[in-house]
Amino acid sequence: MKSAWITALAVFFLLSMAEAKSRHCIFRVHAEANPRDSDVFASAVKATISGKEVAIQKAASITESDVVAFSAYTAPDGSYAALLHLDEHGRVMLDTLSMEHRGSLLFLFMNGRALTELQIDKRVSDGQIYIPSGLTAADLKLMKRDWKVIAPKKSKEQH
Repeated sequence: MKSAWITALAVFFLLSMAEAKSRHCIFRVHAEANPRDSDVFASAVKATISGKEVAIQKAASITESDVVAFSAYTAPDGSYAALLHLDEHGRVMLDTLSMEHRGSLLFLFMNGRALTELQIDKRVSDGQIYIPSGLTAADLKLMKRDWKVIAPKKSKEQH
């Protein structure tokens, strides 16, 4: 009986490793934490918006597994921007974050790099996260391997 449990646990572990290895792009969204949270739950970072030291949650609220598609754009600074479309779990997480953390910051990371921080000023229930800049051509290449590409909609002025 013990060996059956060990075998089942090993199979589960190997399957989860295979799922993790199948991803090429790493995306994380971390919410601002309570500054009194211990080092176990939060890390201190300097916010670029305010310039102040803030605490962010160590556990990501939204990850690459919550993203299903994206639209890419050229940002004014020459880097790339993207609109990420989340699955149902990601949509619910973003909606919850936008209600529970209103007035605080969300920190976005792509492939281990800090991209931006977003001020939560209203409820976001559409399941979309906009990255205003900071993505590279290499990031977009990895994103295309993991997520469906949705062509950006043209504005009426472009017709």
